[in-house]
Amino acid sequence: MNAIDYNKKMFEEIQKNGAAGKKLLLHACCAPCSTACLERLKGLMDITVLFYNPNIETEEYMKRKAEIVRFLSETGWADFLDCDHQKEAYYAAVKGLEGEREGGARCAVCFKLRLSFTAQTAAQNGFDYIATTLTVSPLKNAQLINSIGQECAQRYGVKWLPCDFKKGNGYLRSCQLSKEHGLYRQNYCGCIFSKGT
Repeated sequence: MNAIDYNKKMFEEIQKNGAAGKKLLLHACCAPCSTACLERLKGLMDITVLFYNPNIETEEYMKRKAEIVRFLSETGWADFLDCDHQKEAYYAAVKGLEGEREGGARCAVCFKLRLSFTAQTAAQNGFDYIATTLTVSPLKNAQLINSIGQECAQRYGVKWLPCDFKKGNGYLRSCQLSKEHGLYRQNYCGCIFSKGT
């Protein structure tokens, strides 16, 4: 079975299906992951970044939030939409999955929590599309994320923008842009259960 090229599907959606000029709510996990994603999309859609990450520990959350705000302020590549941390929602969602390995069932629940909130926020605020920067990481399953994103978008009546930002050297570019902008670059996903694994 051939893997789906979500990067190709993204550009097809933008070019052929009238996405150009539409409003995109881009869920972002951190500034470094956002860099290459925003560079790829800027000028193609009207982008607002949503920093919704209840899985991230409080101190780490504040560091990442400050960095993404700084990066967006420096580049002007997107607007920023803030929201509450809501870490209690994460702990409730993953209860019983604390011991799961990184990339396992706990992560799928976490993706669904964040993308569902993104879709709901997009629907409430007149956005046409949602997407996430999570797919830039070589450690994240793009097929799983796209499947969850599509499901969440449909539930709230918005469109999912297919994406696999690691394609086309996206991860490498995110490392380069992070260095250029002097961004704080973390070495774990942010949740207490993945720290040190």
